[in-house]
Amino acid sequence: MELVERALAEDIGSGDVTSEATVPEDAGATGRISLKEPGVVYGLEVAREVFRQVGATGFEALTGEGEWLDSTPVEIAVVEGPARAILAGERTALNLLGHLSGVATMTARFVQAIEGSGARVLDTRKTTPGLRNLEKAAVEAGGGENHRFGLYDAILIKENHIVMAGGVAEAIAACREGSPGLSVEIEAETIEQVEQAIEAGADRILLDNMDLDGLSAAVAARNGSDGDGPLLEASGGIDLESAGTIAATGVDFLSIGSLTHSAPVLDFSLLLD
Repeated sequence: MELVERALAEDIGSGDVTSEATVPEDAGATGRISLKEPGVVYGLEVAREVFRQVGATGFEALTGEGEWLDSTPVEIAVVEGPARAILAGERTALNLLGHLSGVATMTARFVQAIEGSGARVLDTRKTTPGLRNLEKAAVEAGGGENHRFGLYDAILIKENHIVMAGGVAEAIAACREGSPGLSVEIEAETIEQVEQAIEAGADRILLDNMDLDGLSAAVAARNGSDGDGPLLEASGGIDLESAGTIAATGVDFLSIGSLTHSAPVLDFSLLLD
């Protein structure tokens, strides 16, 4: 995995001068990785790849990817091999494991917060450059769903696109013509724009930073339209305290940038026998 290779090169550089001075070259060891706080574990296979690349000889996961663990501290993996190799990979492995598990845990907390509403939790493109695939996989591990992966695989017409196209209907029509095989989503900041998007046949409407009254009005407008109407996605400033109330308005999705850009790192440690 190229990402792991780059991360290791960044950390190890010309060599681990501390381990080279203090750890005998021929010393073997067993490293035990423990989770120190409750959460969803995700990133074990990435950690396995880190230790493989530094020359460890074995890695055993003691829990499944995406599993919520309440009773901590708890041992979640064992790595074996040259002691210097394990120490060389330790920080990179724990950085990735902690970050990805943090994303999965944050997602799981949001999923729990809206349980029973029928709405679903989505991620966004607000990801760490180079880590998007892994972060979006962590969102899925936490029970969320992936929004578009990039600018290439789905249409999302935003405020600037609407201005440049000349209006809501014009932007939707242009996207239908330009990419006829893709679903069309459009951002709306007002009920007037929601009504225009429904009339123009949008597949999904992103309700940008609307208050509860605005979200409820958008749901009512969609439900009163002919046919099934577009799916509705609430977005902007959603936190764990507000998620349940927002989901209760009847929207279909909550898209939450903090899943990937602000998830607290889950705390792991590695100790050698």
